Amino acid sequence: MFRGSLPALVTPFRDEALDEKAYRDFVAWQIAEGSHGLVPAGTTGESATLRPEEHRRVIEICVELAAGRVPVVAGCGSNDTAHAIALTSMAKACGADAALHVPPYYNRPNQEGIYAHLAAIAEAVDIPIVLYNVPARTVTDISVETMARLARLPNVVAVKDATGNLARVTAQRLACGEDFIQLSGNDDMALGFLAMGGRGCISVTANVAPGLCARFENACLSGDWDEALRLQDKLYPLHTALFSDASPGPVKYALNCVRPDFPADLRRPMTPPSEASRKAVDAALAHAGLA
Repeated sequence: MFRGSLPALVTPFRDEALDEKAYRDFVAWQIAEGSHGLVPAGTTGESATLRPEEHRRVIEICVELAAGRVPVVAGCGSNDTAHAIALTSMAKACGADAALHVPPYYNRPNQEGIYAHLAAIAEAVDIPIVLYNVPARTVTDISVETMARLARLPNVVAVKDATGNLARVTAQRLACGEDFIQLSGNDDMALGFLAMGGRGCISVTANVAPGLCARFENACLSGDWDEALRLQDKLYPLHTALFSDASPGPVKYALNCVRPDFPADLRRPMTPPSEASRKAVDAALAHAGLA
């Protein structure tokens, strides 16, 4: 179900409100460009500042426009187990195909607490669960052993791995089994990740270059490593430039360059990217043939 290029969708705001028209156009473009799935209301979508009704609306619109053509993996993470379960129930009611879950952030539970949190969600709501391991944001790390325990639950089916540790791909495959889907959470490492057994990438860069990212993933999945390497080199400056300042500032700036109808507005505490970051994005877009 989950493979290839799955953009971690940014959320367009205009005058502090969700811009539904821009979002609809953006999601439709993503599907037309060949994205293999869609991930609304995640970190890149500024989920931390989405109001409850906006969180639901972002998922609803995405599901509506996907219309079953590609899977929708809805961001539902929270450091409060009850709230995470409520968000997951909401995502299922909206028609999402899966829910994306981080381990609890800020609370800093031990491995038993991480397992208890994620297992409670999986057991409470009958929907496929994609784990999201991103220690740089959550501080906590889902260990290989804990992930193996979670993978034994019937609806825990995948992980978005943003640990930056490629060796984890092999360790997790051996611990969790061949059927457990591993998706890279780092665009710049996706080539190595897929070569080691990954199935795709939940991508920031795909917001801006969905067609190129889909072609890159297709090349990897078909074993055309020469083409994958060529596209990696084309996209690499963009992978790095989009994190040259606090995300999603650079990606919203880049998307506004590629699609001027898409607003670059951010919600505080996020602020526009620096001049140096904008120059890096401009150069990377030119290198990728997108400007």
